[in-house]
Amino acid sequence: MSNSTHILLLNGPNLNMLGAREPKHYGSLSLAQIEQNLQQIAQNRGVNLDCFQSNSEKN
Repeated sequence: MSNSTHILLLNGPNLNMLGAREPKHYGSLSLAQIEQNLQQIAQNRGVNLDCFQSNSEKN
């Protein structure tokens, strides 16, 4: 068993639209670019990062 840290990043509804919808308000980076930046930071720190995005609003 590995002792490395694992982080699960859960992104909710409509975050897949980052960078495309209203960039003046939400910024110009896409969710994929943000996740890529976070993956690089995690890798530099020896952390495993899994990213998941869903548009489901069900409980």
